[in-house]
Amino acid sequence: MDIHIWYTLLSAIIGGVMGARARLGEIRSIEMVHKRFESFPEAFVKQLVSTEGKSASSRIPMNAQSLQNPEENKDKMYAAQFSPFWNEIIKSLREEDFISNREMDLLSMPSNTGSLQLVQWPLFLLSSKIYLAIDLAVDCKDTQQDLWNRITRDEYMAYAVQECYYSIEKILLSLVDGEGKLWVERIFREIKNSIQENSLVMTLNLKKLNLVLSRFTALTGLLIMDETPQLAKGAAKAVFELYDVVTHNLLSSELGEQIDTWNILARARNEGRLFSRIGWPRDPDIKEQVKRLNLLLKVKDSANNIPKNLEARRRLEFFTNSLFMHMPAAKPVSEMMPFCVFTPYYSETVLYSSHELWQENEDGISTIFYLQKIFPDEWDNFLERIGRSNTGDLELQDNSTDALELRFWVSYRGQTLARTVRGMMYYRRALMLQSYLENRSIGVTDRNSRASPSAQGFELSREARAQADLKFTYVVSCQIYGQQKQRKEKEAADIALLLQRNEALRVAFIHVEESPGDDGKLVRSFYSKLVKADIQGKDQEIYSIKLPGDPKLGEGKPENQNHAIVFTRGEAVQTIDMNQDNYLEEAMKMRNLLEEFRGNHGLRPPTILGVREHVFTGSVSSLAWFMSNQETSFVTLGQRVLAYPLKVRMHYGHPDVFDRIFHITRGGISKASRVINISEDIYAGFNSTLRQGNITHHEYIQVGKGRDVGLNQIALFEGKVAGGNGEQVLSRDVYRIGQLFDFYRMLSFYFTTVGYYVCTMMTVLTVYIFLYGRAYLAFSGLDQGITRKSMLLGNTAFNAVLNAQFLVQIGVFTAVPMIMGFILELGLLKAVFSFITMQLQLCSVFFTFSLGTRTHYFGRTILHGGAKYRATGRGFVVRHIKFADNYRLYSRSHFVKALEVALLLIVYIAYGYSQGGAISYVLLTLSSWFLVISWLFAPYIFNPSGFEWQKTVEDFDDWINWLLYKGGVGVKGDNSWESWWDEEQAHIQTLRGRILETILSLRFFLFQYGIVYKLELTGKDTSFAIYGFSWVVLAGIVSIFKIFTFSSKRFNFQLFLRFVQGVIALSLIAALILVVLFTKLSVPDLFASCVAFVATGWAILCLAVPWKRVVKALGLWDSVREFARMYDAGMGFIIFAPIAMLSWFPFVSTFQSRLLFNQAFSRGLEISLILAGNKANVQA
Repeated sequence: MDIHIWYTLLSAIIGGVMGARARLGEIRSIEMVHKRFESFPEAFVKQLVSTEGKSASSRIPMNAQSLQNPEENKDKMYAAQFSPFWNEIIKSLREEDFISNREMDLLSMPSNTGSLQLVQWPLFLLSSKIYLAIDLAVDCKDTQQDLWNRITRDEYMAYAVQECYYSIEKILLSLVDGEGKLWVERIFREIKNSIQENSLVMTLNLKKLNLVLSRFTALTGLLIMDETPQLAKGAAKAVFELYDVVTHNLLSSELGEQIDTWNILARARNEGRLFSRIGWPRDPDIKEQVKRLNLLLKVKDSANNIPKNLEARRRLEFFTNSLFMHMPAAKPVSEMMPFCVFTPYYSETVLYSSHELWQENEDGISTIFYLQKIFPDEWDNFLERIGRSNTGDLELQDNSTDALELRFWVSYRGQTLARTVRGMMYYRRALMLQSYLENRSIGVTDRNSRASPSAQGFELSREARAQADLKFTYVVSCQIYGQQKQRKEKEAADIALLLQRNEALRVAFIHVEESPGDDGKLVRSFYSKLVKADIQGKDQEIYSIKLPGDPKLGEGKPENQNHAIVFTRGEAVQTIDMNQDNYLEEAMKMRNLLEEFRGNHGLRPPTILGVREHVFTGSVSSLAWFMSNQETSFVTLGQRVLAYPLKVRMHYGHPDVFDRIFHITRGGISKASRVINISEDIYAGFNSTLRQGNITHHEYIQVGKGRDVGLNQIALFEGKVAGGNGEQVLSRDVYRIGQLFDFYRMLSFYFTTVGYYVCTMMTVLTVYIFLYGRAYLAFSGLDQGITRKSMLLGNTAFNAVLNAQFLVQIGVFTAVPMIMGFILELGLLKAVFSFITMQLQLCSVFFTFSLGTRTHYFGRTILHGGAKYRATGRGFVVRHIKFADNYRLYSRSHFVKALEVALLLIVYIAYGYSQGGAISYVLLTLSSWFLVISWLFAPYIFNPSGFEWQKTVEDFDDWINWLLYKGGVGVKGDNSWESWWDEEQAHIQTLRGRILETILSLRFFLFQYGIVYKLELTGKDTSFAIYGFSWVVLAGIVSIFKIFTFSSKRFNFQLFLRFVQGVIALSLIAALILVVLFTKLSVPDLFASCVAFVATGWAILCLAVPWKRVVKALGLWDSVREFARMYDAGMGFIIFAPIAMLSWFPFVSTFQSRLLFNQAFSRGLEISLILAGNKANVQA
């Protein structure tokens, strides 16, 4: 355990230093994006543009003036190459509804290929800068140079002023001709001369700049619309008003009089020819300038909060930060390594149906209502995108196109196959864009057009599409797609829809044909098929491979991958789960990542490239946030250290990129033996390492990943992983790695795989050993002497061990890498704030509860084997879980163990000796009581509406019905306690398991043996007869219980039985009163006896379950089952009582909602509406 603690601390420090050296977290806010945007084009071109694309930069046409300054020319070329990629990223954010149309206009970057002589930046950097500069000019009482110095303190303000000046000149010259053009040229010539003479503040009346800009804003507002006769007249009038304001208000009186009396101008004005007709903007360059200048002048508020959406911000922050990280140079698309993306799918949600969108749960909450409240800005952006901003929800259903778009909008916010397919198809879109711009630069696409990096029309380019299809394929292995089509299930129709919308998508599935054999019996033939959508949108078969038999021999998911791996293409394959996502900006870096296979990474080239994950499900509830932070810590800092310097990183999930040739020739990427390969992912890493592969980790690229968001989902997932680790202990792969690694690498491997779960189990065992040891010392009376002797000798080592165990137990050491990750990627202040917030949201309770989950499932697998895949569900989970559901899931894994620890603590406080009295007891047992409370009540603390009175009443009725329902053949454990109890015993199958369970159950007899000698009734008598007499008392209690639970169908006997039960009850009460009055038996003795007999009864139950056949043969099984029901009823009441008491107070439920959904409340979301239900709103 000490090594585990030291590893956790050192890995956090080393991982943090390595991350800082890799320049992670340099850009961690949208303000930093604003400040450093000027450096992005150059970084992007150097990192992500291939040598072919860079060599073409010299062919981009530039204005002659810009060539006078080589540095400006270079920046302009970088901006011109960067802008089409940046704009496509912004366009993808708009398509995903993370930003609005206005935000897209502000974030988009001009092409920078026009005649304007300076770099044009996105408007979100320049907005409001013009008006701030005007305020400086109006207040200016100094020289022109002083004013310019103030403006240039903000470099983007200087850019805005220069762009505004040059754009106005260019637009006015394009609008007017004749005398009007002479006026424009004279005005700008005078201004330039005054700038050179440093007399601008004397030439112009700067206080009138606002008036001039208001006139020009009105003019551009007309010019951005399509030309009509009325608009042409209005524009001519606006130009004349601008002339009037400039001549008579802006210019100095002397200069204004000169221009006013200028003969050419005066004659044209008197004849009515001046500005009577203007040339409407038709040149694309001028039209872009007009639109941009109009926005620049209209947006008066600051754009520091653009984009507003948190996910859009995160993506832009990570992408721009990654431009400054080390990555291999990008090859041209024609020379890059071809690759394939591979996704296994079984029967999960492909696309939410219209029925699922509007179907309400028991609280009246529909999926669409939930998402509207969780993602209000994205919902508004969606309605704006489809042109239905003022449309009601139900009206969207009337239009089939809108209804389909709505289904996709919802599906893209869940963990669905549709979301995964959209994300992976960004690879093709990125390659098409990159190929198109490379080909266009060298004149392949259109030899007659000028070399320009415009991205318009790249998706229609045949050359770009063909090049992308040569380098990228996407295969989804839908194992039962053929059966789903035969049964006409909605999943099949949804998969077909995805095929139609994504021409590069391929679907592999198992096809079963039945034909009569020679003996007349039906013979089943199995085929592995690959299909795509044809022109008509129907399935077109590409390949069909006859299989020797049913391919599903082992675990389902790896077998699903194994039958379809033959259909992958290229030299690399990226394995992606169906709950993952991808982003266009990250897809642009795939060329760089693939070059890692050819890079220098030590003695051997890489065989698996590890990829960073972003958990996208952590934005609503505190549980999802805890899980997201825990997973993010592992997939970033944790795997960073595992890959280097430890060199023991394996394959832990499905965003990694495999060397396809290496793995296909060495056993594939998926081991599929039943049970032992339940965690099939990591065995691919074992296989690669054992066959002298090299696994690396790269963090300049990321893939989205969905995680479980409800406590039950998280517990099932952690149970699956812990069980899988238990099976790994028994595998030959781990044995061989342990044999072949050197000592230090073997230790690194151990403490980062199965050793982590062993240490977790040891943490809990420490509590048990300590408390059972204390109980033994308390019963034997040795604790007082030992404590005093240790104090005299100064022996405090055991206390130090307990303190370390406590810190591990509450998740402090687990959180150290997480805190380091926060500091690295969020900054120190945000890291401290996030950690404090997590503690206030009871993250220690969650981590302690997770400790119990891992310990239970890992220990059970070690004892009995039989780990199994546990479906966690990937839906939207913000709903109340019933008490009975939580009890079924956590009764044996947490509740029983917590109550056992509580009994030990009660014994310790009752009979133990503590040197410091109550304070010493609290300090020694604080962590244990914290564990008890966490294990008993965490499922209800983290249960939405867990303390709402009406829910509590309904939960109690449901639990009682479940507890008393008899069950029978075909009745599931969800409906009957008896069926559930039988299911809970199913893991005990082997003789070894029965013997181990028997040995472990003997510990409960300690309670009765120790307590009977501590009763006041027995005094100091230590004879064994007292212990024997306690068994006689226990037998009497059991007999009385049998009498009270006996029932008969005969009416007459039933009446007699009730009479007997009444007499016995009265006699028992009288006897207890007499014994207490006339013997040494005290009331505390009665409670102590209850503790002793409860523990002994549980021991008898634990012994009866493994030896079920023997107990049945003796005819006692029914009695054992009734005793077990009574124990479960008692445990349930112990847990339920505090919940019911707290539910009386309404503020407890409010506090719990804030605790659970603080992330959502901080974003101003309407969680209360979701929790309260929508039925009241509907009725209103």
